[in-house]
Amino acid sequence: MPPIRDVMPAFELFQPANVADTIGLLDRHGADAWVMAGGMDSFDWLKDRIRKPRVVVDLSGVAELRGIKDAAGGVEIGATTTLTEVANNALVKERFPILAQAALLVASPQIRNQGTAGGNISQDARCWYYRAGWPCYRAGGNICYADTPTSVNREHAIFDADRCVAVNPSDTAPALISLDASMVVRRGGKDDVIPAEEFFIGPGTDIMHLTILRPGDLLTAIRIPATWAGKAHYFEKVRDRQVWDFPLVNIAAMMNVSGSTINDTRMVVNAVAAHPYRLAKVEAFLKGKPRDKATADQAADIAVEGAVALRHNAYKIPLVKNLVKRAIRGDAQWTS
Repeated sequence: MPPIRDVMPAFELFQPANVADTIGLLDRHGADAWVMAGGMDSFDWLKDRIRKPRVVVDLSGVAELRGIKDAAGGVEIGATTTLTEVANNALVKERFPILAQAALLVASPQIRNQGTAGGNISQDARCWYYRAGWPCYRAGGNICYADTPTSVNREHAIFDADRCVAVNPSDTAPALISLDASMVVRRGGKDDVIPAEEFFIGPGTDIMHLTILRPGDLLTAIRIPATWAGKAHYFEKVRDRQVWDFPLVNIAAMMNVSGSTINDTRMVVNAVAAHPYRLAKVEAFLKGKPRDKATADQAADIAVEGAVALRHNAYKIPLVKNLVKRAIRGDAQWTS
């Protein structure tokens, strides 16, 4: 692999004070501009000299992009609001504790103090071949180095692989999809409101991107409707170390339960595909079912239909099954 370097390439730095100036800069510089929020993902790319943008647009001075406010019983979260603020915010904890819990499990306290809500859902794939500058499909080449007979692919995809087997590494993304959130993206002089599930894309749609964001786009906010406020929820993250690490698999589940009957649910796992993977067949199966062991066991089998293991990541299949069972049964972390 290429050596790790600590000296960033030269670039022109802009620090706009408002959204209008930011959009002007992005329009002017197009694909030459790199948008930076907390910098947790950006600095990795720049220090390793894998990305060499001509222009960096630093959003840290744009106050309009920060903060959390009530939105008709839901919440709206500015894109550059830190993960620590999301985890500690009273409105989020009261209405959508699953998101507070997911934000609290990102990385370490130091990274959460700097990393942002928008950055966590917009970060790029962590595949080490891709991050080290190997000319793979995702980097514009014609091979997936993580999917060969001698590959190291313990952390890679078991669902929806299409040439590339990198996974989405976000902890907050599955929670947002489970809450039917939307992303507000400023483009072409207007705001597009995009359902969270459509914000993330797989390699079959675009092998070089994990989200729909393109040059000139600015993620300004995340909107969560009141639909699932106060409903039963479950979030669990499995990782090698209990701090800093990205998920091996995580799960976010929302449930509308009457007594012991599941009326409706949203269930999403991540780090198993290039996009947060919604378990739609499981959701359909669970409607009207009792929240018990038999239901959980059947749902777990449905959850892994179509899963394809690579050489080193077969463990993810039973892991997904067990997380689905735990979410349905309410093991340990269930709250309502």
